[in-house]
Amino acid sequence: MSEKYAAVSWNRQKKIYDAILIAGVLVYVGAFTGIGGVVAPAATIETLLIRAFGTGAILLLHVVLTIGPLCRLSPRFLPLLYNRRHLGVTTFFVGAVHGVLALFQFHALGVLNPFVSLLTSNTRFGSVADFPFQVLGFLALVVLFLMAATSHDFWLNNLTAPVWKRLHTLVYAAYALLVGHVALGVLQAETSPVFTGLMFLGVVMVTGLHLAAAFKEAKTDREIEADGEFVEACAVDEIPEKRARIRTISGERVAIFRYDGKISAVSNVCQHQNGPLGEGRIIAGCITCPWHGFQYLPETGASPPPFTEKVPTFDVRIADGKVFVRRRPNRAGTRVEPAEIGLTQGCKDAKAQRNSGEL
Repeated sequence: MSEKYAAVSWNRQKKIYDAILIAGVLVYVGAFTGIGGVVAPAATIETLLIRAFGTGAILLLHVVLTIGPLCRLSPRFLPLLYNRRHLGVTTFFVGAVHGVLALFQFHALGVLNPFVSLLTSNTRFGSVADFPFQVLGFLALVVLFLMAATSHDFWLNNLTAPVWKRLHTLVYAAYALLVGHVALGVLQAETSPVFTGLMFLGVVMVTGLHLAAAFKEAKTDREIEADGEFVEACAVDEIPEKRARIRTISGERVAIFRYDGKISAVSNVCQHQNGPLGEGRIIAGCITCPWHGFQYLPETGASPPPFTEKVPTFDVRIADGKVFVRRRPNRAGTRVEPAEIGLTQGCKDAKAQRNSGEL
């Protein structure tokens, strides 16, 4: 992002991605119905399509949910984040086709409104074997619709990043509802353990990856304890050039960057989608978020014009090869003079006086 930066919209790369994604969905549905017709010749084409789109939506949702923890475990997976929203919206539409087909086949041919029939035809919520699993699928689809409808940056900017992030964590509620929908539906309609086993493996995979990512990040979240105003964060030599070390100070993750013989510290949270700035690097003089490329000047925490995003900055000092960070953050966008590596405190004071005109 800079004065010459062009906001990413539906560029050529995204169009190619979407074309491949749609083609993949169509190939999956075609293969599923074709193989299903051979394996279960008694099944109608409507039933096969319902199962094809349903299993396709579940498969896509598993991919969506694994991208996040995979990126926390290894930066090699970061390119997958670039189009994750497109993948999420596709998941909703595939699930919606499944829902519409199921609603028509099971509830549209009676005297009741299909939605009324869906909610009232089975009210045996106290039974496991006869639980109204379709209601769980409907609720999951409502959640996925809310997420798909707010996936554009318009909603991200108007809701603010924290609110938008909390809204989109509802994907885990949708996933739990879909797990119940599939598990209880299989109990009622299937005798083969294949679907149940695959769903179990999917849950284990998603849960395991999230736990592994949480365990890895627990080390970063260890609070640095200190009584003074400044906290010893790390050694200068621990910070790679144009990269950062992330430390938790006063309950907040702080990204401490080293660049061009200087040290600056900013909040680790990007204002776009709460991405980890400390896992990015400095490109063309700007801290660049590894998730979607949002940029901030390390001295001010402000995005270059014409962009207006800002993150809090922290005062920093260097003494005996150690980096010390003030525990209290400055207001977002506040300029902080970088600490210069190898510059003694006396030289710093002289430089400050010279800059102010006293020398």
